[in-house]
Amino acid sequence: MPFVLLPADLSLWDIVQNLRPVPLAIIVILIIFSLFSWTIAFSKSSVFSRARRENRNFLRAFRKANNLQAVALASEQFNSAPLVAVFDFGYGEIERQIKQRGALVNKPAIERSLQLGISEEVTKLEMNMNWLATVATTSPFIGLFGTVWGIIDAFQGLGNAGSASLRAVAPGISEALVTTAIGLAAAIPAAIFYNVFGTRIKEMGTRMEDFAIEFQNFAERDFGG
Repeated sequence: MPFVLLPADLSLWDIVQNLRPVPLAIIVILIIFSLFSWTIAFSKSSVFSRARRENRNFLRAFRKANNLQAVALASEQFNSAPLVAVFDFGYGEIERQIKQRGALVNKPAIERSLQLGISEEVTKLEMNMNWLATVATTSPFIGLFGTVWGIIDAFQGLGNAGSASLRAVAPGISEALVTTAIGLAAAIPAAIFYNVFGTRIKEMGTRMEDFAIEFQNFAERDFGG
């Protein structure tokens, strides 16, 4: 496609309408990346909100219960709570020990089961975080590639046009810089989402570690361990 000199007073929409195939393809990719990161962000916001709410309600029921069996029955109401999954791991190990030996004889096994539950829940919470990191780190470079390509194209077209004025080259440079702007627009929210959700995952991980200690104390009181 030959280089076209655009009007100097062109708008952003004029630039987009006159994009050549490579910058246009790059912009489409960046828009897809951005939409994907926003979709992940909305999904994770919902997951964290529900998990925090149900964690709070389950923890209240856990601390009011007289024994672990009562907690197990109450936990069915809070299936979305990460703490319930941790509880299930620990309670399952206790049931096995009580069934086989009639008492808690292996406390380290309970602790390991709780750690497995924590690890599994943290892994679930981290799902798709790698995609947010990928969008945050690669989008600026993809946009920069589009800009470099556009600038090369603009100067080639300038040579063919036989004009050396800034008025002639400015539209092409403006067009090239659009890809960098869109790359940053995709990367910045993704980086913010990654940091915010990373902090929330750490907080929930700490909450689960604390709960594991509470669980072990409760188990020892309940079963005379």
